[in-house]
Amino acid sequence: MTILNHQMDFPKVITANKDGLLAIGGDLSAKRLLLAYKSGIFPWFEANDPILWWSPDPRFVLFPEHLKVSKSMRQVMRNSNFEVTINKAFEDVISTCSKIKRQGEVGTWITKSMIKGYTELHKLGYATSVEVWQNKRLVGGLYGVDLGTMFCGESMFSKVSNASKVALISFIKNTSYNIIDCQLYTNHLASLGAVSISRKRFLDYL
Repeated sequence: MTILNHQMDFPKVITANKDGLLAIGGDLSAKRLLLAYKSGIFPWFEANDPILWWSPDPRFVLFPEHLKVSKSMRQVMRNSNFEVTINKAFEDVISTCSKIKRQGEVGTWITKSMIKGYTELHKLGYATSVEVWQNKRLVGGLYGVDLGTMFCGESMFSKVSNASKVALISFIKNTSYNIIDCQLYTNHLASLGAVSISRKRFLDYL
């Protein structure tokens, strides 16, 4: 296990353990975060733990051309009074993601230092938010890291039914990314067409 210090370099991702854990420590500065994502690495840890850096194999991704939208979801997209925007309320989105209670989680992994780091990335043009509004109230959204042809999704939330799905589907349909990095398997994203690919193949896209 590599322990990071003030130097920016990460170890080679092939040195990650079987769960994908690659390194520990360092910081969440915009510079280090950007280097991590460009190297196929992301941070994920509990609030009271040291910073943990991951590069799992396989990697869970969604190819936009394979996006699955159910008939019921298409009706929601057509008939709901949702308004979808991009980069109108980044700090509100990431803050809300950190506060939403999720099944099986006691606290949040979106710490204050994470919020600061990703907000810095956003100000530099490397992090994006999608907002879903209903009657001028923020009811859903997502945020992630923009690497040009790849979008690395980080977290999403819904305060009303289907709001996060509306955010993701609208975003994919109205952008031109080649691949959406979903990091780890979830049933929710699998239902939308996400699949597992090898880490080597994932790194080829970077």
